[in-house]
Amino acid sequence: MKASDLMVKALENEGVEYIFGIPGEENLDLLDSLKDSSIKLILTRHEQAAGFMAATYGRLTGKPGVCLSTLGPGATNFTTSAAYAQLGGMPMMMITGQKPIKKSKQGRFQIVDVVELMQPITKFAHQIVNGNSIPSLMREAFRIAMEERPGAVHLELPEDIAAEESDDQIYPVVGHRRPDADMGSIGEAAKMIEQAKMPLLLIGAGANRKRTSKSLTEFVNKTGIPFFNTQMGKGVVDERHPNFLGTAALSSDDFIHCAINRADLIINVGHDVIEKPPFFMEAGGTKVIHVNFFPARMDEVYFPQLNIIGDIASSVRGLTQEIKDHRNWDLSYYGRVKQEVEEHLSKYFEDNRFPMLPQRLVNLLRNALNDEDIITLDNGVYKIWFARNYKAHQSNTLLLDNALATMGAGLPSAMAAKLLNPEKRVVSVCGDGGFMMNSQELETAVRLGMNLTVIILNDSAYGMIKWKQEAMGLANYGLDYRNPDFVKYAESYGAHGHRPTSDDDFQQILDTCLSSDGVHVIDLPVDYSLNHHILNVLIKEKACVL
Repeated sequence: MKASDLMVKALENEGVEYIFGIPGEENLDLLDSLKDSSIKLILTRHEQAAGFMAATYGRLTGKPGVCLSTLGPGATNFTTSAAYAQLGGMPMMMITGQKPIKKSKQGRFQIVDVVELMQPITKFAHQIVNGNSIPSLMREAFRIAMEERPGAVHLELPEDIAAEESDDQIYPVVGHRRPDADMGSIGEAAKMIEQAKMPLLLIGAGANRKRTSKSLTEFVNKTGIPFFNTQMGKGVVDERHPNFLGTAALSSDDFIHCAINRADLIINVGHDVIEKPPFFMEAGGTKVIHVNFFPARMDEVYFPQLNIIGDIASSVRGLTQEIKDHRNWDLSYYGRVKQEVEEHLSKYFEDNRFPMLPQRLVNLLRNALNDEDIITLDNGVYKIWFARNYKAHQSNTLLLDNALATMGAGLPSAMAAKLLNPEKRVVSVCGDGGFMMNSQELETAVRLGMNLTVIILNDSAYGMIKWKQEAMGLANYGLDYRNPDFVKYAESYGAHGHRPTSDDDFQQILDTCLSSDGVHVIDLPVDYSLNHHILNVLIKEKACVL
């Protein structure tokens, strides 16, 4: 068989359902091999969007999402989504084409060293130079992509290698159990927790990846230890739980940090230093137990005193069983912090001014969506409001990026989430800046017949940077722009466009969008005028003596 046929068989062997991307002439043999495959090609309008979709597939399934591009400019368009997957711990495979490597008549036309380009932002990057090596390379690339920590891998298939005759040999997919942690470290951790006065549990992104919800919920229920999470750890334990204190959406000085600063021990489950720090450690201060698949990567703000290395769910179950005596704990302060945080976060939930406050939007969406429905965010200042104010009831129901924190991923992520969960309602919340970076994918969503709601927060500016500008006392300069008519823009793609004129109008439009078929785009004017006061002034003036 052709090497391209062998590659498709290897992909099928790995359970691949979709390939996202844009083929070029260097991929034509692979494209021909795909036409009779069980794998569905999802043709996108930009390679970056294809990469974001593949990464989100990996985030939600734990299996690598696959994306495809041609050589040169098509391949270089993958770099941002590769970094997105790599930093975010999302398994993803990129397949790129290349000119013939055995004989070329086009010199260096369109050729860049894509493998060398990908190496710093992937776990594995390799050019295929022999068709017979495809099965072993594919199996190894998939293994590496899924191995902790998960990330991006890349294979380059040159045009002449794709067309050559190859042997039919496929390697079996062999599963494995992750090793359990050493019982000695679990016992030591249990003693540290029992001897603490004010222990606190932190849930990070790694716990969200591997479905540890049950074991962590049992730990919280048995011990009664209050918990908070990072932005990418939201929803692992239902945030309606009475022991939930909040989300560390800022690195310091938020209301939740009243509890963090008072704790004498933090049990840190699944945290990754690539995510923005949820707290800063100080020598001689709060002790930290690191529970993860891999040892802590220490830096100047994170240097835990104990590592529990192994399968997270198993480690947490071991801790739950080992902890016996917690008579020394005094957790009453955390209850007062929880009340303070709840009062602060809910302050503007019922404020119906228009343009709309992001806090109000968070409340309306939380009330409108079911536990299992999904919100995906692009990147902007509103992400902080969703991280702080939106209570996630299940894992991976609020998809945000707190690692690369790139713009442009919100809409493609929502499309991948909807593709995987057609029975769930999916809402993409984007700033106007981030939306325009991949807005062309509206055509893809319409072509695929998706039922999807896209909310564009329209302030005609790069609002996150304006907030930072104001916080530094600098003049407003260089960050304002003009937007297209988003209603007409949506309609030009065959989507439904909406522009609310009041709070009540938005609620009616939202209800219509969530209950109707098709792609719906809501152009929502947003009011960011309170950002500086709440996030820079009010928080710094708060009193942690409760």
